[in-house]
Amino acid sequence: MTNSPGHSAGSGPLPYGTPEEPRVAVRGEATLEFDPEVARITVTVSARGTDRREALSSLTRRNSEVLELVKGYGEAVEKLATGTFSVTPELTEKGRREKVRTYNGRVQITATVGDFTALGEMTTRLADLEMTRVEGPWWSLREDSPAHREARQQAVREAVTRAREYAAALDAELVALLELADLGAENSGAPSPPPLGARAAGYRGAPSAEAAPALDLEPQRQRVQAQVNARFSMSRPTL
Repeated sequence: MTNSPGHSAGSGPLPYGTPEEPRVAVRGEATLEFDPEVARITVTVSARGTDRREALSSLTRRNSEVLELVKGYGEAVEKLATGTFSVTPELTEKGRREKVRTYNGRVQITATVGDFTALGEMTTRLADLEMTRVEGPWWSLREDSPAHREARQQAVREAVTRAREYAAALDAELVALLELADLGAENSGAPSPPPLGARAAGYRGAPSAEAAPALDLEPQRQRVQAQVNARFSMSRPTL
């Protein structure tokens, strides 16, 4: 018995097809759109004072106001976290000696909201607080969202359909799946940039006596992509 060049009798199956058992390799892709499941906003609280303790006291008070307001929405807020915190001295520009003119304090808070009916009112109320900046919302899907599974399954079905079409063009049929490789599924819209106008509510001075109307927010649909590589064996084609 003679062996094909470069292949011994004791080695495993060839990594490529043969005339008797050809193989077909395809890529399956899927791009689907879904409504967002959560929205993230970032709140930056600031304070200034000629005395370090004065600035820190004001910052602590305003930070507590933000946390109390957000926590008041209960289960609508899925996650609340404090990020960066800083108190920085600002020096005078004139003179040879270093002299502190004022102290600037800042703390950043991130809230993840799952109930969009409360989001507009919450964002507006936060923006109406003293020396508070609001950025967002950034729309996204949850990491364990069924949307990712649906996209991956759709990509696999697309790979099978494409392979069958190639086999049918040769009057052949698929025999077995030899390999299936996940190229990764990702949310290409995450995080979505906030709409213009809702990106930053800006820094506010003293709060107004009359509450501002709730901001009307339109959730941005999220695009989910998935790709797989698949390799099949097929029956001998008719050429």
